[in-house]
Amino acid sequence: MSHAITDSATMLRRNLRRALRYPGLTVSMLAMPVLLMLLFVYVLGGALGGGIGGDIRYVDYLTPGIALMTITTSTMTAAIGVCSDLTEGIIARFRTMPISPNAVLTGRVVDSMIQTLLSVALVIAAATLMGFRPTATFPEWLAATGLVVLLTFGVTWLAIAMGLLSKNPEGASNIVMPLAYLPFLGSAFVPPDSMSGGLRWFAEHQPFTPIIETLRGLLLGTGIGTSGYWAVGWCLAMTVGGYLWARSTFRKRALEA
Repeated sequence: MSHAITDSATMLRRNLRRALRYPGLTVSMLAMPVLLMLLFVYVLGGALGGGIGGDIRYVDYLTPGIALMTITTSTMTAAIGVCSDLTEGIIARFRTMPISPNAVLTGRVVDSMIQTLLSVALVIAAATLMGFRPTATFPEWLAATGLVVLLTFGVTWLAIAMGLLSKNPEGASNIVMPLAYLPFLGSAFVPPDSMSGGLRWFAEHQPFTPIIETLRGLLLGTGIGTSGYWAVGWCLAMTVGGYLWARSTFRKRALEA
């Protein structure tokens, strides 16, 4: 166990140094959610905010959805990174060394989580400057933070599994697109009640809607209902499924490398 932890820390340090050396993708992932906040608050907020109902302001309604989209879009870096390692031959080199097999994936997951959580913090800070005023108590902030961390962990494993399926980094960035932009078809920007037909049904039953509603309820003091149970359940399902999928795929691809 100590050997695996040490190897994972080494892989994490390698990935962080690589991110600092090639910051283009990281900076774009950090900037995009903030640009979306600016677009939807100041350009589209007047039109979309009227469909929310109640006394909630649109910036307050929007921020939890953008925070979740930050998590899903940031996983592109994990998918691209692990695919690059496979296609560039570094995994084959690692197999000749006394390195724990799980360390490569674990280091990549922790690296992606650090960058993603920093992105979420940046989005919350930018939203606060735009007028976001959460009413959450300290326990509610703890619960919201725990949900964000759990979601980040699960989505990252899922994205890495998808990246391992790709033959090249370009394919890895494309294969995670549905995962990254699925919140668009949820309650991130407008309530599902304002949608029609099959789109409304899909928005109400897709995995990210209860997660957004739970995060929104914790931060703004609105009702959560059963969304909290569904949110935790979906996060755990993504974590377990993504982890098993990633390990199985990595084992097969590593043997091919």
